[in-house]
Amino acid sequence: QGAWVKGQEYLPGVFGFSRTYSPPDVEHLWELFLWGRAENNIDGGTMYQGVIMSGFGGQGIISAGILLAYSGMVDGKHVTFFPAYGAEMRGGTANCSVVVSSEEVASPVVSNPDSLIVMNEPSLARFEPALKPEGLLLINTSLISSKPERSDINPVMIAANKIAEEIGSVKCANMVMMGALLNRTKAVSLESVIKTLPKVYPRAKKEILDMNVEALKRGAEL
Repeated sequence: QGAWVKGQEYLPGVFGFSRTYSPPDVEHLWELFLWGRAENNIDGGTMYQGVIMSGFGGQGIISAGILLAYSGMVDGKHVTFFPAYGAEMRGGTANCSVVVSSEEVASPVVSNPDSLIVMNEPSLARFEPALKPEGLLLINTSLISSKPERSDINPVMIAANKIAEEIGSVKCANMVMMGALLNRTKAVSLESVIKTLPKVYPRAKKEILDMNVEALKRGAEL
């Protein structure tokens, strides 16, 4: 199930978290992955989705990436997660790369994403050039007034903050975008994401989880 390197457990081709896990955590992740593959009868197809999510620190970018990766495991897929925040965290920029694949993942680095979620202006300017031709670009128009410069990509304009405020909290804007990503890419199932929410937000009260579920469903309609 992988080797211990500098206090971190890495499951090759399965999970590429940069955070440290204790052995029970790693065992749980491995069992979750195996269960997902058996439950979904994964037989080694060729599905691959490389995603970059980016925005201000505090917009839930990192937790959204973790949620997508966990949900991929519940769906029986190979996943990696690679965050970038550090000193930039709250108020600065934060981004993460997630790979969801039916086959083993060679690297957690996503240089040219298939899909891109941008939550603020700096993120659009930084990552739009890297998006693959015909790639999916989800733009939070509540905070981004600029238009994409490229004509060879598929932009989708979403007033994520506005929708989240209608639901009850601007903090679930990330879930609005996640729902739209799931609807457009089918990388993981909405059901798996909803099932995984309490694992990623273990301290969240039921009403908060319910708002996130509603945000996911609203996004999935877009």
